[in-house]
Amino acid sequence: MRVLFVVPPLAGHVNPTLAVAAELTARGHRVAWTGPDAALATLLPAGSLLYPAGDRSGGDGIDVLHGRWRDLRGIAALRFLWADVLLPLARAMLPGVHAAVEDFAPDLLVTDQQALAGPLVARRHGLPWATSATTTAEFTRPFDGVPKVGEWVAQRIAALLAECGAPSGWDPRFSPHLVLVFSTPALFGDGGPAGDGAGVPPGAEARANAPAAVGVTGAASRPAQRRYPPHYAFVGPAFGARPSPGDFPWHRLDPDRARVLVSLGTLNREAGARFYPAVLRAADALADRAQLILAAPADLAGTVPHHVVHQEYVPQLALLPHLDAVLCHGGHNTVCEALAYGLPLVVAPVRDDQPIVAGQVTGAGAGVRVRFGRARADELHQALAAVLDDPAHRRAARRIQASFAAAGGARTAADRLEKLQAGAVAAGTSGAAHPGTSGAAHPGTSTGRPAGASAARHPRPPGPGTAPTKAATEPENEPENEAKPEPETENEKGP
Repeated sequence: MRVLFVVPPLAGHVNPTLAVAAELTARGHRVAWTGPDAALATLLPAGSLLYPAGDRSGGDGIDVLHGRWRDLRGIAALRFLWADVLLPLARAMLPGVHAAVEDFAPDLLVTDQQALAGPLVARRHGLPWATSATTTAEFTRPFDGVPKVGEWVAQRIAALLAECGAPSGWDPRFSPHLVLVFSTPALFGDGGPAGDGAGVPPGAEARANAPAAVGVTGAASRPAQRRYPPHYAFVGPAFGARPSPGDFPWHRLDPDRARVLVSLGTLNREAGARFYPAVLRAADALADRAQLILAAPADLAGTVPHHVVHQEYVPQLALLPHLDAVLCHGGHNTVCEALAYGLPLVVAPVRDDQPIVAGQVTGAGAGVRVRFGRARADELHQALAAVLDDPAHRRAARRIQASFAAAGGARTAADRLEKLQAGAVAAGTSGAAHPGTSGAAHPGTSTGRPAGASAARHPRPPGPGTAPTKAATEPENEPENEAKPEPETENEKGP
């Protein structure tokens, strides 16, 4: 079987595909990627077959776009994401993805929800395709609070379909064949899809988006029990090889204090100019009992006290087994990676899907939400103390950890892809089997090129209950009702 991964130039969207690809390769299948070459070459393991698609130059380069997007919040950030990033990226990637399919001759495509060119090309070539859902925001009806924005997105997607000569009435964000969700309902709820069609994504009822009060640990009530269809596969996080961030001062980790990672991810770190100082003041207040590990640019972190370990980049997956909690921006990958190790969270969402993910964390009882744009040291201090001291947060995190372990991650994703391909062959909708799927070179692969980055292997997350935690003895609280997401809260407004 030959599998082509269609991905945007975003680390959080690429990382899960690395683990799935490694599992497929171990089973004798062949894999390749297609997407913006300049960015992906640094994210993929050495020797990966990469077909360039969608590289942009000049004023529309990814660095320029990131600079414009960095200070946006709420609806403005969402509109920018679609109008200036995702839709232009889809148009730019189409020729390269077509060329990759013609050259690599895949049996099926795995296409990220934000790489809309993938489904369009798959339909054009009559190939089955799977959605790679690296965030669960699309399953929670994110536009319920802002229906006009949802209508605008639906119209833009419909226009893209018409522009490409594709039939109407379907949504390229949701495959009708297989949707791989790198999470589980233990985190985002047990609701089922409420409808299909262009601009109407399947998803559960909206989850909470309002800041949770410090110390409130009850899990939120889940949506009505509507089951997802069988082609929705909740596989949990998938961990694979990543480029090494360099050395880390492991000897500085204090065994006598709780350890907390502070990270705003790869795309939001430059937005932390006001956030990092508040974190450091909170760290001073907690210095006798907790050690913070701060991942932040040196010019924004300022003067870092000696009791804080500061490094611009950290080996996050390798570090997680040695932690007691995580303070982050609510990025889906960071949240799921922390929960895979049973770690409670303090979440300070910045933009995009992060307020929704933060609502999922607090709704599940696995953490506390704080403000980002107007962060205060005392609020951060109280939130960190809550997740370190209240065992209910850790118990909730461990429940999610257990669900992730049971879901199977990359192994389950590979199983479902094999099943999809087998069904497609039986139905006569997939290409014929290719010889040499154990890794032999395939004729005509000259348009793809090996990616030059290398990455160290990291250990898989431990099984349930094995992450370093303190004993949890208090009874769990009963679920409480959640508020509906607002289009823009104080958290999402600029500083």
